[in-house]
Amino acid sequence: MRAIGIMEFGGPEALEQVEVPEVHAGPGEVRISIQAATVNPTDVMTRNGSRAEQLKVDPAPYVPGMDIAGVVDEVGDGVDSRVKVGDAVMAMVVTKASHCGYREQIVLNAQSVVSAPAGASHVEAATLPMNGLTARRSLDLLALSPGQTLAVTGAAGAYGGYVIQQAKVDGLTVIADASEADGALIKSFGADIVVRRGDDVAARIREHFPDGVDGLADGAVMKELAIPAVRDGGSFTSVRGYEGDGQRGINFTKTFVREYDGKTEKLDMLRQLVEDGAITLRVADTFTPEQAPDAHRRLEAGGTRGRLVIEF
Repeated sequence: MRAIGIMEFGGPEALEQVEVPEVHAGPGEVRISIQAATVNPTDVMTRNGSRAEQLKVDPAPYVPGMDIAGVVDEVGDGVDSRVKVGDAVMAMVVTKASHCGYREQIVLNAQSVVSAPAGASHVEAATLPMNGLTARRSLDLLALSPGQTLAVTGAAGAYGGYVIQQAKVDGLTVIADASEADGALIKSFGADIVVRRGDDVAARIREHFPDGVDGLADGAVMKELAIPAVRDGGSFTSVRGYEGDGQRGINFTKTFVREYDGKTEKLDMLRQLVEDGAITLRVADTFTPEQAPDAHRRLEAGGTRGRLVIEF
């Protein structure tokens, strides 16, 4: 079976077509014929060796990919009727250290798989699971109540956009950062206030909320630069494992999306929000499997709005 993986860590050119064994669904599992796999920053980390210690528990090839969409083509024993052969589905892939989404077929626990949003293409559906669940995890960790204030850094990215849109569903007031070119985009996500991004973003946020915001989702990984935007006793969550020292009574948490693997209800809620029009799916460009190195180069160049997707 064809996959796109790496035998040795390196630049985008390290990605190559590899053969992996065919897989079959066991009890409680489904097999998906993958039609689309999204390219995410974590895939770059798999490829360039940033995650080498995690990966080397398994032999090469290492196959990146945390977001997939496709069609169920095999169902194991004990799977409920919610998932059946022929269904268009989406899933987050965290079953192995190398994730393994860049391939023609994959077997996953049925609890990690839900129907794709009605009317969405495979390419569109593939952009939702990992980033959407990461955003949901951040909001759940921040634990804000309707009417409270949330700041979002890195708002133009996939994570940031999904945080804003879900925060508005939760009834929060959102202030988010943006470049001048991205201001209208961030407003379209539902942000109530948009401030210019940059190292002084905390001061810009305080201009609107002098006492600080109730919570902050740090998608731009600004760390210490963003903390001053949060009020005493507020909440701060990071997507890259950063944890502050508890200054001013702020509750610091680390957002790890792996903790929502298999949370069927969380992923299915995202599907419903897309169908309700509360979440938008953004595709920047598509690539063939052979063009995977180009997709990685494009992502690493920065400035992508929406997701890059490999079509199988």
